[in-house]
Amino acid sequence: MDLTKDNITTLIKKIAVPASIGTFFQTMYNLVDSKFAGLISPEALTAIVKSFPIYLIIIAASVGISAGTTALISNTLGKKDNEKASVLFAQSILVALLITLIVTSIGIISMKEILLILKSNEQIISYALDYMKIIFSGSIIIFLLVTMNASLVSRGDTKSYRNVLIFSFFLNIFLNPLFIYGFYVVPAMGISGIALATIVSELVGLIYIIYKLNKTEIRKYIFFECFKPKKDLILDILRQAIPSGLSMGMVGLGVFILIYLVSSYGEYSAGGYGTGVRFEQLFLLPILGLNIATLSLVGQNFGANNLERIKEIYFLTLKYGVGLMIIGGLIIFTSSPYVMSFFSSNIDIIYYGTAYLKIAAIAGPCYPVFYISSALLQGLQKPTHAMIINLLRMIFIPLVILAPAVLIFSISYIEMFTYLLIINYTFALMIFFYCKKKINKIINSYNPNFSAV
Repeated sequence: MDLTKDNITTLIKKIAVPASIGTFFQTMYNLVDSKFAGLISPEALTAIVKSFPIYLIIIAASVGISAGTTALISNTLGKKDNEKASVLFAQSILVALLITLIVTSIGIISMKEILLILKSNEQIISYALDYMKIIFSGSIIIFLLVTMNASLVSRGDTKSYRNVLIFSFFLNIFLNPLFIYGFYVVPAMGISGIALATIVSELVGLIYIIYKLNKTEIRKYIFFECFKPKKDLILDILRQAIPSGLSMGMVGLGVFILIYLVSSYGEYSAGGYGTGVRFEQLFLLPILGLNIATLSLVGQNFGANNLERIKEIYFLTLKYGVGLMIIGGLIIFTSSPYVMSFFSSNIDIIYYGTAYLKIAAIAGPCYPVFYISSALLQGLQKPTHAMIINLLRMIFIPLVILAPAVLIFSISYIEMFTYLLIINYTFALMIFFYCKKKINKIINSYNPNFSAV
């Protein structure tokens, strides 16, 4: 694939479809974890949900490194500088090792306090701590996997990680019951077994990605010298990675705020909401694929100064995304009660999950705007813009509007998510017009005769 010359529609399909398939299996992987946690107890399922804001510390940092590395390597490949792309890859590994130490330390220190803030009882805290201790212990594997995969994504290769996620899904179905209940020499580990299954699956994936990288041109340029710290390149990576990671961190903090507010409606309200979110993610899979395609395509075309193609990429991926989410919303709305009954027999969990999903179905068309616009700004090397947008959408507005409405005026669970629905549509329109203006401004700066449409 030549991301700077080939037909854009064809490229979007070639990059987004494998990425979406891979993310489908990643989401199914999470749903399998939810199912097995539910088999242990309702408290174990709730513990998995309440662990998510803690897990997001890892996710935010890994997304930051991945997006930053992809953007920089894509831009460099667009300029046909394979040697510098390889050096950037090596330096990103050093950054990943550094961030692993920082994130693991923060996570282990803050775990219990976060769970207490989320109004968790002793049983839920015990389950969550057992789960997260294993995850943080193996976080180095997660960071290396996403960092190395970023180099493949920047080349338009989303098939390799798709293969990892498909294999991991089936491996997880085997490992979860093995580690939870034990078998012969393997001891029964309960909820810790779910976490260990994740780390083992990620390790297998890392080995495969290293194998695939060794088959690219990168191996021609990788030498020991490449891994010696280079201050300028490390700072370049951090300048891209930190805003991207903080942007994802804003999403994580926003999820934390929502789970805190949701938890005020009952012991199992967070379990219902969190399980509903995991099912909803199935329908975001094409959007996440389009997100990856947008980042790779915009990154390389920006590096090659193909600015008109950037505009076409943005509007085309948005059109596909909104159309898909309208269809997905109809499916979510009609199937929500049956889906929630599958994951739990607890009446409260079913009620809260179903109520959330029916409102979330209506919000579907907003998500392509959020994800694809963020990828656009990242590819244009404007990660701080995406971070500010997420700060306003996920933290500032919920704290100013939702928190007082729930904690002071005692609005209902359904009213809370209705307010959030209005917020999402308002921000989606604002972000769309902002990105449209940003693209026209960039094109105009290179072509004064350009007429914005």
